[in-house]
Amino acid sequence: MKIFVDTANVDDIRTACSWGIVDGVTTNPSLVAREQRSFEEVVREICEICPGPVSAEVVSLEAEGMIQEARKVSSWAPNVAVKIPMIREGIKAISVLSQEGIKTNCTLCFSANQALLAAKVGATFISPFIGRLDDIGHDGMQLVGEIVQIYENYDFATEVIVASVRHPQHVLDAALIGADICTIPFAVLEEMFNHTLTDVGVERFLADWEKAGLKL
Repeated sequence: MKIFVDTANVDDIRTACSWGIVDGVTTNPSLVAREQRSFEEVVREICEICPGPVSAEVVSLEAEGMIQEARKVSSWAPNVAVKIPMIREGIKAISVLSQEGIKTNCTLCFSANQALLAAKVGATFISPFIGRLDDIGHDGMQLVGEIVQIYENYDFATEVIVASVRHPQHVLDAALIGADICTIPFAVLEEMFNHTLTDVGVERFLADWEKAGLKL
């Protein structure tokens, strides 16, 4: 499973990429707004840091506006994937953009039927938002399983990005189900390193080393 980091903070992205585990980045208008910098400047810098897909979202709600914005944003770097919302106008836009070879990430997906429509028009990625489903009492990971099964049934090329991740268990569940990608907030990515027994083990090894007076 590929790991994307879900943030627009370039310092966090640079740190995560230095670990050698990051395959891409996802952003959205809310994340970019927190940086208080121009959208283009942030996207270009992220694309320079991370050679993998970098998702940047359009803000128009009509297909023609989305298409024009997508063409502009995708011109900023070859690894940009344009995020398009899962609405009727969004599907129309993805249909056009996919034929033009522009990578798209169909976002705000909350049902398997929506994911099926996105795959039919050639979306590069689909982003089911599992955390938001969990928040309203639904099983977000069940949706991921349904999408993975449907895409396998028909050999769709669209990759599944598990999004709206809240904690490391979501990442584990996504990997067990067989999702292509999980996009993870930086704080959750850091949590994945942690285990009490690892910390205790390191402390014991170092204590024994020092006690024995060993040197490298």
